[in-house]
Formats: sequence, structure tokens, C-alpha cells
Amino acid sequence: MEHFSALPIFVTVVECGSFSAAGQKLGLSKSAISKRITQLEQHLGIQLLQRTTRSLSLTDAGARYFEYIRPAVQLTQEGLDAISELQQTPKGNLRISVPMVFGRLYIAPLIAEFLKRYPDIQLQVQMDDKTTDLIAGGFDLAIRIGELPDSSLIARKIAPCLSVICASSTYLAQHGLLLTPSELTQHNCLFYSYFQDGVEWSFHSPDGVQRVQPKGNYQVNNSDAIHQACLDGLGIANLPRFIVESDLQAGRLQALLTDYPLPEHGIYAVYPQRKYLPTKVTVLIEFLMEFLAK
Repeated sequence: MEHFSALPIFVTVVECGSFSAAGQKLGLSKSAISKRITQLEQHLGIQLLQRTTRSLSLTDAGARYFEYIRPAVQLTQEGLDAISELQQTPKGNLRISVPMVFGRLYIAPLIAEFLKRYPDIQLQVQMDDKTTDLIAGGFDLAIRIGELPDSSLIARKIAPCLSVICASSTYLAQHGLLLTPSELTQHNCLFYSYFQDGVEWSFHSPDGVQRVQPKGNYQVNNSDAIHQACLDGLGIANLPRFIVESDLQAGRLQALLTDYPLPEHGIYAVYPQRKYLPTKVTVLIEFLMEFLAK
């Protein structure tokens, strides 16, 4: 019966694409993962995975076996979730993914209070601006900002997210104010690499939605870096208000094109579709709603 305990490991390896990634997800060493897969193959008397120094792939037999085993492992997880739902005290490992700057400004300050309320939860937070694959990464929940692509994930809106076009007084003194979105093409604009709408900024105007493809000499995958460049007078930025609100209030940055508001986005809690949502995930969503909805 020991080989049955290796089935979730096999499924995780296939989903993650490597022994090291599966080991990180399961809290096991790479060598331990490899050993369990080898033992499973020896028990079955057939090779499941093709291994090279750079890649990992299923054999034909492995692909067929995975097709049958994966639903069974998922059903087992649903059973664990169903039991967890009945627990009065939320407990267990809780792995979440959050955007870097939003996580630093709004999630990190809440962690102590959350763990005081739920001391039996072991919380793992990954801050990364990339859109992480929740299933492959073994995440219970992610915070996503902006328009969500179609997927099998469940999304619950926590709060609205408003953005603003802004620049420093230093930049505006050198390059002048702008009155319409079309004038952005005459200015140096700062780009966020992971902006979901691409290199295009959309504005609401009396004539409908107006789209502009601004140009600039600086693109970076971190909102903090864009924020700093904007403060330093490098150019015009399109940033969430949760990053720049204090600068707008203090006069370090000036809001531009206020007659042409940007589309309102949302801040969402996103999690894999499950028949039973574990209590530890439910209490985290409710906690975030309590502190962030306002």
C-alpha cells in the first residue's frame, strides 16, 4: 500500500514540471521526490517519466497513468477540504500569492493581526508581480488587480482599484501641462511591463473610450520603480492611487487629465474552483474584506 502515498507526489511533479518545484510545493527535498517516483516506477514495473538534466516529460504510459490518477488525487483533496470546512478552528498551511507593491503596502501590515486571530495557520506569502499559476504553484489563494482573464478560477472582489495619470512638478515645469489624452504622445511616459492592457492607456471621454499608445524611454516590471522615476521627474506615469495617494495629497505629484478618468479596476481574491472551500481560505478572504474593502 505504500505506493499509494506516492501518487500525490507523482501528480504534483507532473503539474509543476520538475522535481525541485514539486519539492518546494510539498516541503520535500528534490532527492526525496526523485526517490519516491523511482519507487513508484519500480512497483508498477514501468517508466513514468523521461528525465534529462534539463527537462522532464511523461512517457506514454506515464501520460495514461496520470490521466487516471489525477482525478483520484483531486477527489482526495476535496475530501480533505470537506473535513477542513467542518473544523471550528482554521488550521494548516496557507499559501498565497500577492502583487509585490500591493503586498508590501497593504498585505504585510495585516499579517500579524491575521496570525494572532488564527495562530494554528502556517502562512506562506509569495510577493511577485507575475501572474502565478495557482495550481502548479500550489497556492490556495492569490490577490489579483485589474481585469481578470477567463479561467476556471473563482474570483471574489475585495475592493475597487482606481488609477491616475500623474507627474512631478519638476517634469511639468520643464515639459508643460497637457489637457487631452492625445497630448501624451508628446511626453515621456513610464511603462509597467506587466500592464494587462498592454502599451495602451484608456480614458473615458464625452465621446466614449479614448485609447492612447504613449511613448517613453523607461519600462520596468515593478510599480515601486515607476513610482520613484515619476517622483524624480523622469516622466508621466499611470499608477494605482493606492501607491501615489499620499504624494498627490502632499503635492509631490500632480494628477493629470482629471476630466478623462481611467477605467476602474478591481482587487480580487482568486482561488481554485473547489466543491468545498477550506476554512483557512474562507477566513482569509473574510479578513481581507474586513480591512481592505474600505
